[in-house]
Amino acid sequence: MADEKNLFDIEIICPERVFYTGKAEMVEFNSTEGELGVYKMHQPTTTVIAPGVVTIHEPDGIKKAAVHSGFAEIKPDKVSILAEIAEWPEEIDVERAKAAKDRAEKRLSEHADGTDIVRAEVALKKALVRLETRK
Repeated sequence: MADEKNLFDIEIICPERVFYTGKAEMVEFNSTEGELGVYKMHQPTTTVIAPGVVTIHEPDGIKKAAVHSGFAEIKPDKVSILAEIAEWPEEIDVERAKAAKDRAEKRLSEHADGTDIVRAEVALKKALVRLETRK
């Protein structure tokens, strides 16, 4: 059992639901500036979330979720993540993610006129995050 004094509150909120609330010893996620690992008493920070896996270190184990863009507010005793999309591994349709990955890779490799490269890159990243979360 974790020492209660080392725990902080974490919440992940999406437009359609409160995805997660709980206590954690540490949370890890990707920001546009790189990977972050947050413990209690972290310096207050606000950052932009990049698509990636959020790893929540709870007193009784680890939970992982796919998060696709948003913002994080880090306070000494709480982390709030406002995410565009958040998914638990069991919510991810692997076949759909593989198909999305293949479509995005095809769009990027064809270099066709009118292809929105940024959109294809974002779609590829989201598909890869979903597949990584299911590992």
